[in-house]
Amino acid sequence: MFTTLSVPLLFGIFAVIFIAAIIYHTISERKRQTALRQLAASLNFRFSAHEDRGIAKRFHFLEHFGMGSNRYAQHIFTGESGGEAVSFFEYHYQTSSSDSDGNSKTQHHYFSVFTLSMPRSFPELVIKPEGFFAKLTQAFGFDDIDFESLEFSKRYQVESRDKKFAYDFCNARMIDYLLNKQNLVIEVERHTLALTYRGKLSAHTSLGRLRQLQQIRSLIPSHLFT
Repeated sequence: MFTTLSVPLLFGIFAVIFIAAIIYHTISERKRQTALRQLAASLNFRFSAHEDRGIAKRFHFLEHFGMGSNRYAQHIFTGESGGEAVSFFEYHYQTSSSDSDGNSKTQHHYFSVFTLSMPRSFPELVIKPEGFFAKLTQAFGFDDIDFESLEFSKRYQVESRDKKFAYDFCNARMIDYLLNKQNLVIEVERHTLALTYRGKLSAHTSLGRLRQLQQIRSLIPSHLFT
């Protein structure tokens, strides 16, 4: 008798938990969108919460933008700050995998991307934290660019076809700044300077990250723009 009654009771409990989770997620997303719209208004930026699949093509050179499927941007901010065009948005893509039993699993990946348009075109440059994959590729001969600062070379992987530009960009002030930050991913190509963070866009952190992007821009030597 107890076993027979407990099965529908368990189903009922799971159903209540599932519905509560959906309601909580919906309310949280509405609050987040409201906060993002308020941030856009305070910055006098244009804002769009809708999915935009063209951004992945426009910024195809950025890491992650060619990965997975169902690629799109949403919660898109565009405007001008400090006399330069800036934009930031939430980027999504998904990947699928299967276990030994053939059961497929879909994983959703979210990144917060901040970009700034510079007045001159530059070669591609990537600065990212050293990781296991980076060390593995170096073991096979794919060395990143090393610098006089051993601590910087140990913590960050720098990649560029133009080593002179990489050394000019990573000047003493830039290296000092990056050593005082954690896990920054910086990318440069053509007129775009970009910062990428893992996770969804948040109104609480976006302003600070935008200022961080502008601070990095200010540390680029002026002679590179002449």
